[in-house]
Amino acid sequence: MSHDGVGPRAVMRSVAFLTAGVLAVPALAGCSEKDPAGKPTAGQEIAPAERGQIADGGTLRWAVDALPETLNAFQADADAATSKVAGAVLPSMYRLDANGRPQRNPDYLESAKVVDREPRQVVLYKLNQQAVWSDGREIGAADFAAQWRALSGKDTAFWTARNAGYDRIEKIERGANDLEVRVTFSKPYADWQSLFSPLYPKDVMGTPDAFNDGARRKLKVTAGPFALDTVDKDSGEVRLKRNPRWWGRPAKLSELVLRAVPRDKRTAALAEGKVDLAEIGSSEAHRITLAARDKGKGNGAPLAHGPGAALTLGKSLRSWAIAHGSDEEAADEEILARKKRGKAVAKYADEQSSLRGFEVRKSLEPAFTQLALNGEEGPLADERVRRAVARALDREELARVVLKPLGLPAEPVGSHLALSGQQAYADNSGALGGQDTKEARALLADAGWVSGGPVKEEQKEKKAAGAGASKEPAGSEASEASQTPAGSDSDADSDTDEGSGSSEDSGSSGSSSTSDGSDGSDSSTTSGSSDSSNSSDSSSSSDSSDSSGDDGTYIVGEDGKPGDDKPGENRAPALLVPAPLAELQRVALLDQAYVLGVHSQAEKAQKAGKKQRIGKKQQAETENQRKKDGPGTSGKVEKNLAHEGRTQFQHGGAPGAYAPKGTAAPGRVAAGPLAKNGKPLTLRFVLPSGPGSQSLRAVGERIARMLEGIGIRTEISKVADESYFKDHIASGQYDLALYSWPASAFPATDARPIYSKPVPAADGSLNVEQNYTRVGTDQVDQLFDQAIAELDPGESRSLVRKADARIWAAAGSIPLYQRPQLTAARTNLANAGAFGFQTPLYEDMGFLKKGAKPQVSPSS
Repeated sequence: MSHDGVGPRAVMRSVAFLTAGVLAVPALAGCSEKDPAGKPTAGQEIAPAERGQIADGGTLRWAVDALPETLNAFQADADAATSKVAGAVLPSMYRLDANGRPQRNPDYLESAKVVDREPRQVVLYKLNQQAVWSDGREIGAADFAAQWRALSGKDTAFWTARNAGYDRIEKIERGANDLEVRVTFSKPYADWQSLFSPLYPKDVMGTPDAFNDGARRKLKVTAGPFALDTVDKDSGEVRLKRNPRWWGRPAKLSELVLRAVPRDKRTAALAEGKVDLAEIGSSEAHRITLAARDKGKGNGAPLAHGPGAALTLGKSLRSWAIAHGSDEEAADEEILARKKRGKAVAKYADEQSSLRGFEVRKSLEPAFTQLALNGEEGPLADERVRRAVARALDREELARVVLKPLGLPAEPVGSHLALSGQQAYADNSGALGGQDTKEARALLADAGWVSGGPVKEEQKEKKAAGAGASKEPAGSEASEASQTPAGSDSDADSDTDEGSGSSEDSGSSGSSSTSDGSDGSDSSTTSGSSDSSNSSDSSSSSDSSDSSGDDGTYIVGEDGKPGDDKPGENRAPALLVPAPLAELQRVALLDQAYVLGVHSQAEKAQKAGKKQRIGKKQQAETENQRKKDGPGTSGKVEKNLAHEGRTQFQHGGAPGAYAPKGTAAPGRVAAGPLAKNGKPLTLRFVLPSGPGSQSLRAVGERIARMLEGIGIRTEISKVADESYFKDHIASGQYDLALYSWPASAFPATDARPIYSKPVPAADGSLNVEQNYTRVGTDQVDQLFDQAIAELDPGESRSLVRKADARIWAAAGSIPLYQRPQLTAARTNLANAGAFGFQTPLYEDMGFLKKGAKPQVSPSS
């Protein structure tokens, strides 16, 4: 599980979603001739080429996040690099195709099938007679048996991560000859194809000592197209070489090097020629795309982007004048700044020139991002509140925020247990229902949450969202910092790692202002109209409306004085500002805000015969400032837009804008913050604060605004990446959170611990396994149990789909979108890149011969 990246199936194992009353399960598989699994939402992009077009030899340097802590994929600290090594040097009986479906690997397996079902399930494996270990020994039953004993869970001396599937085996024996392996199960096991991939030699699996320590840093015996050469911690490299005993298609590459390169250093590593293949974020992808566009301009042409792009002719002349002026101190400073700028421009230009040898290959990862709702305690323990949260979300919009800027299909995920194209996939989101604000409000009302009720003042600070979290009100310095218009980092990060969307630093969002502690500590702020009083200059909030300062105006949606009309759908909270948008939309919005906010206010005042909040003097000052700033600049207009609860230039009548008292709030916005038993409905929304998590924060803030539309306030806490999972998600210190799960080809096995009902442990704690939402039902568990024991593939998939519909109805987690997969690859590198679902074919990777061109990738 990850909020940023996600490992393969073996890593996932090691870790480490209606109206009230009746559940209507939609029609599932078998009821229609059309396959509900469909096809992958996006195809892979790997520059496919025939082996004859690929040169023999060469070294491929592939960036990984870190060197693997272990080479044993069945240990708890195995990671994505572990799986890359295992995939290149060890046998796998099955591997995944481009649709994410398991296919027999003919290099090791001639056939495998269920030969008996009664009284016991028996699977007969017939091995490739050429399959041998690198020491010359045949792969056989002894290796299968050793791996079963190590992973069965019966001997606790083996430090295994999980034993799913292996614990259902009764015995393993030799078949009619050395090439046959008979596996007898004690209980039926539908996902038997998931076993023995990878397969380790008996030398590794035979004893606890060998299993626990023998394969952490070395693998003496292997059986793949490559063999392990060295693991060098000093250089940060794992070096693989061709296996001379490999019986399959010879590897095209002579060497495959996995090099540890942190994500934030990959642009430099690519430009310096240290790596040939690397997963990247959207900012790096943007630079590579720009480099390709600039290719035809020649090396001497100035770039229209980068550190020198903002230097206009006027600024350049001014800089020259200062540097050659009479003020020696200013001249010295300017000369130094010019030198630094020149070096930065030259370095950037050199990097861009080097990046022209790369291209971006993109697809969708076999993983999805979800909104998790912690149902253990608090408001979300009520299923109706969880369903209301789900019904408030526009999942299509959230998918567009991340995927559309990258040119990838922006389709919301319809299943918790599989992705489009995989055999178990079916869109079961109808079991919960789509976005419906009216239904969401009705669910909240049914749960006792009503608007306009009394809210008790809390005497002590609310429990922070996890260890070390610090809470700050919306009007605090941290909140103001989050509102700073970026010529700073927020502008540079407008292209997020998962796509460009809302700038996460726009503290002027309509529902929540968030902050990052400068020291890297956790921080949180609260959204919602009732927080307007926290602003340092909120002198005319609803609580002080009877004071002498009340001149007959109010913030639309905040006219909450005693004796006012009863709360209803036509009353609304103050939304602080419009949603943060893409840069071009933001510029247009500022212009529109000015025009509509100033001129429309005056026009309405004339018609209504009422005084305006903006006097003639202030309006004149504003007009003068507007002329100074010019159209499309942030200036004072943007500052005011970001000013919490006091936007002077918004569209008249919009929530949060000034208007004469009595002006009706827009009916489409929810009526006031909701309360129950004197407590407001506020949810703790925990998000990671690291530089690679911009898109999660952008999506989180969109979600917060959607929830405000039904009266739910959110308190957003940004926490350090390293503590996000352990201190918040796993420990349950959150109400809402965003993180990703991989999609397995064997969901009945791999997804069960993620969605099974938590049970009390012997020590009184709650055993949640991997179900960090703490939401589960007996029916879901029963359907998983039936699916795993059903040997008819079609019926087993039908049971998995029914389980998914139940998970949707429980609303413990809401799948949002499939994660983007962006890979930088040398333009002459073939059969490598954004693999999507498919298991890489290491023996086919290589560099094209001179003059050869790759095939056109299949369209998505």
